[in-house]
Amino acid sequence: MLNPSEYFEPLDPADKGDEYVAMESRTFGRDAWERFCGNRRALFGLILLGVIVLAAVIGPLVSPYPYDGMDPLSLSKGPSAAHWFGTDQMGRDELTRVLYGARISLMIGFVATAVNVVIGIVYGGIAGYVGGRVDNVMMRVMDVIQSVPAMIYMILIMLLLGSNVYSVMIGICVNGWVNMARVVRGQIVTLREREFAVAAFVLGVSRKRILFKHLMINTMGPIIVTATLMVPQAIFNEAFLSFIGIGISAPQASLGTLAQDAKMLLAKYPMQMVYPVLVICLVIFALNFIGEGLEEALNPKGRS
Repeated sequence: MLNPSEYFEPLDPADKGDEYVAMESRTFGRDAWERFCGNRRALFGLILLGVIVLAAVIGPLVSPYPYDGMDPLSLSKGPSAAHWFGTDQMGRDELTRVLYGARISLMIGFVATAVNVVIGIVYGGIAGYVGGRVDNVMMRVMDVIQSVPAMIYMILIMLLLGSNVYSVMIGICVNGWVNMARVVRGQIVTLREREFAVAAFVLGVSRKRILFKHLMINTMGPIIVTATLMVPQAIFNEAFLSFIGIGISAPQASLGTLAQDAKMLLAKYPMQMVYPVLVICLVIFALNFIGEGLEEALNPKGRS
């Protein structure tokens, strides 16, 4: 009879953990955040955007000068202890105007993007999940809307509703959701035949729950990345409208309005143009860096 003791001997307690491999459990969100923080440009963009947003929100509140306050004795003055960025041609504090303009531009960019994301998710999700004739009709509607340049929509809305913040956001949202809808629709078409979606359908889960609780959750990566890149586009569109003179009307001022006001005095007072344009560039660079970092962090194919 075989005696195990002849072939085996007890393992020394000190050697019991030699082959033990432990790895800390991490959620998808934590893993994505750590990957995002590992991207220096993305982290720099996030910090830069946070500083700009904080300054735009708090700056005008703590400034001793109102954004529309004029001083006839300080017209187009250079930087000084009283006015760090100097004053414009009407004696208004340039730093306060730039911070207030950044607040307006950022609000338009984020609010318009949020509206476009909601419309695009619902529209693209329904088109991708239902499919068939419904999908074909909905896609043709998007083709018709996208066939007209976005700037024409914005100009028409501005002419109809006037030059204000709300008309700018409506103009941006008229066809700004189409790209998001196409992204969502493509993801849903790919995922709706996957095993987890079919299993949920077989178990009797409603189509609405399958779409929003199963499929849409798995498309959040592309949605977040696309939304991040839509914000600078909205800010740029608003700045362009204001720069050509059909954007936000006085006394409100966005960054584009400030650049348009400084255009007349560019040769004599170039810094009045530099400040708002520099803030626009910094915001766009920051958002692009963040979008790049999110794309790498949320892309499962890029994980090692």
